[in-house]
Amino acid sequence: MTAPIRVLVADDHPLFCDGLAALLTDGPGTELAGAAATGTDAVDLARETQPDVVLMDLHMPGMNGIEATRRIVASCPQTAVLVLTMFDEDSWVLSALRAGARGYLLKGANRDQIRCAIHAAASGEIIFSAQMAARVLACFTAAAAPSPPFPQLTGRERQVLDLLAQGRANTAIATRLSLSHKTVRNHVSNILAKLQVTDRAQAIIQARDAGMGQTMNC
Repeated sequence: MTAPIRVLVADDHPLFCDGLAALLTDGPGTELAGAAATGTDAVDLARETQPDVVLMDLHMPGMNGIEATRRIVASCPQTAVLVLTMFDEDSWVLSALRAGARGYLLKGANRDQIRCAIHAAASGEIIFSAQMAARVLACFTAAAAPSPPFPQLTGRERQVLDLLAQGRANTAIATRLSLSHKTVRNHVSNILAKLQVTDRAQAIIQARDAGMGQTMNC
């Protein structure tokens, strides 16, 4: 017979905490390991009871849920912390994940969703509520996206620098970008100043070292 998942509830709202306790007691495969109304108590109880999962609210008296999560993960590595909160801001989600949380649910989740998340977290999975998953993915995709070279340059200046690195003269760049010769000359001057170089040759070297100018477009 599989042992029940032992869950510690950390929440300072008595009615909500009581509802979670009833859910864990009545539901198959789970049991209540304890309840804490402050972040400090949650850390102490987690160390004492060594639960499989902690359901962690983020806003509690004294130590908040982010710091409590960080301490529980550090001292009880076998315990999965599952955030269950009303805060849906991206900054809270990312802070919780950085602290070591294994999932993030909003308090609007129904009983079946909470049960499913508890079992998933206990199995080592990372779980998010449906409304949070797409936003979390978008945040990590944006964070992973490489920044363009020479962020001090404008988009147009990067285009001009890329064409310079291809060996094009100002006249050819003007034709390519449908700009006047004077405008291109001004862009080149700005590029030299921003890259802190004295001539085109030095700018081209920096651009090629950054991977620019490798494609010669017709």
